[in-house]
Amino acid sequence: MEDEGLRIGQAAALVGVSVDTLRRWETEGRITLARSEGGQRLVPLGEVQRLLAERRAPQHATVASSARNQLEAVVVRVVRGAAAATVEMQAGPYRLVALTTAESVDELELEPGTPVIASVKATSVVVGLPKE
Repeated sequence: MEDEGLRIGQAAALVGVSVDTLRRWETEGRITLARSEGGQRLVPLGEVQRLLAERRAPQHATVASSARNQLEAVVVRVVRGAAAATVEMQAGPYRLVALTTAESVDELELEPGTPVIASVKATSVVVGLPKE
């Protein structure tokens, strides 16, 4: 990681958009990119944080909830048993799997293609480092 910011590919992956989208946003004036001494596009960390905050802002209202990590997602698979079900969702580049009741799946009419809001609330979060 450069002191001036992230390489455009790294920033695109973090924000969940393509490199072409970041280049287009630069042309449109939506973001300001820097250049390395070698001429590579760098996305300042402040710009990445701003874009992430914009993308995190809920686009759809849900009922009041104490869960702050709400992700817009699409159901891609439902495996329903007699009492429990697993619901697999895609939220941008992230795959989420929820274990819920079969009754909830029926009440919410969940099936592949259903847009949902995945609320994540955990008592612990594990942080790891990527392989270089």
